[in-house]
Amino acid sequence: MVSLTPRILPMGERAVLLEVDSLAAAITLHRRLEASRPPGIVDLVPAARTVLVRVDPARLTLAEARAWIGAQTTDAASAPAATAGVVELEVVYDGADLAETAALLGLSAAELVRRHAAAEWTVAFTGFAPGFGYLVSPDWRWEVPRLSSPRTRVPRGAVGLAGQYTGAYPRETPGGWRLIGTTSAPLFDPGAASPALLAPGARVRFRAVTSASPPAAGEVTPGAGVPGVDARTRRDLAPTRSAIRILEPGLLATVQDLGRPGVAALGVAASGALDRGSARTANRLVGNPEGAAVIEVTMGGFRAVAMRDLWFVVTGAWGRVTLAGHELDPYQAHAWPAGAELHLDWFGHGARAYLAVRGGLDAPQVLASRATDVLAGIGPELLGAGDELSARDDAEGPIPIAVVAPWGAPRDDELEVELAPGPRADWFAASARRELFEAFWTVTNDAGRVGIRLEGPALERARDGELPSEGMVPGALQVPPSGRPTILLADGPVTGGYPVIAVATDAALDLLAQARPGTRLRFRHARVH
Repeated sequence: MVSLTPRILPMGERAVLLEVDSLAAAITLHRRLEASRPPGIVDLVPAARTVLVRVDPARLTLAEARAWIGAQTTDAASAPAATAGVVELEVVYDGADLAETAALLGLSAAELVRRHAAAEWTVAFTGFAPGFGYLVSPDWRWEVPRLSSPRTRVPRGAVGLAGQYTGAYPRETPGGWRLIGTTSAPLFDPGAASPALLAPGARVRFRAVTSASPPAAGEVTPGAGVPGVDARTRRDLAPTRSAIRILEPGLLATVQDLGRPGVAALGVAASGALDRGSARTANRLVGNPEGAAVIEVTMGGFRAVAMRDLWFVVTGAWGRVTLAGHELDPYQAHAWPAGAELHLDWFGHGARAYLAVRGGLDAPQVLASRATDVLAGIGPELLGAGDELSARDDAEGPIPIAVVAPWGAPRDDELEVELAPGPRADWFAASARRELFEAFWTVTNDAGRVGIRLEGPALERARDGELPSEGMVPGALQVPPSGRPTILLADGPVTGGYPVIAVATDAALDLLAQARPGTRLRFRHARVH
């Protein structure tokens, strides 16, 4: 019998990480928590030896969540048995690594195929990419080494082995698993009621077949790039009347709203506007709901033309804003006549501006959000020259007469960022934990929607070895072997294997959204209640 009494580790101000002794215990613990999940639990993310519990503090405090966890992990509590049916995947065992992998395990290729197909597998957790399940089986006793040099391209539908796991790639991506076959099953369809075919807890069998259709690539809505949305949804959400045409996107321009929280267990990040405060303010200034879709412009250089009369506003990063050649103030709603060109020049302060139009921008919803996730490839495509967007009619009030919030150029030369405790601070030397808060850190050029890599002193480890994959949150400071942290942001991976020394507070995430290459950071201890 596995012990379900977890070690409760801090993961910032809005989450805890529950650590147990084995993968089997983590699977059982996740099943038990999921069966009694109270309102206010945003995410329950199982991993190799942990379950991440993330809360909405407006509905459930961390103290209340800890009490609920304690009630579910007593010896008297019982874990519900898995009741779902078995998912059967047809596999053509034609993988490039089949023969070599069989030889490594002391088997013939035919015997490896027979044993892989004979086992009943369970999805222990997801990660790496949306819908990528890590499957385990008591019938599979081998540990398969990963490739010494990962492939830069693993095709969609590839079935592989790594460590004690098997899995199938829902989309084309780099990867280091040993490929033994191919499936044409729709592994992840963001437009479906249950997007991930292989969700945590699912039971799976592989059935060998001699041939199969290539994996469906999914249809794409013109200008939106959303694979897997069914025909009726595309028809309902397709733009009916274009509002703006992109002339130049600048460095990066994407459609964003407030994201898609609550689906991390499927391997899907929250995504959404990085500077949520600026996006909310932009929407309020044109009378929209705060969660309406906007354009997030990174570093400027953006040009667009109105295709019908509109109202717009620009918030966030600071740069010259011109309409038909006339300079306008940010943080103020302006009429945008049809045919007029809007130009957001390169920003002098801050990194991200938000362009809102009255009524909100339209794009197909994927998992209840119109946000673009640049890492996972979910949601609308990156905006490019020639793309057209329509406007919705979702305004809920008049355009405010007075400014709804104080505004000014965002500070980006030196920022103070509050950090709450992370789960793996004990993996680092006491000197590293001091240095984290005493040193100046510089934002490198490797900074985007996925995360911000920092330059500074190397944080010394007190513990060697690899960390089994575990749940991550936006704001997590992962420390790779180099010793220099990376701060994960909204499009970051939902699981990871680098230890997290601390977690930026939720309020600090908006500050970090405006950090530019060269911005200096000082970390301060947050007050966590």
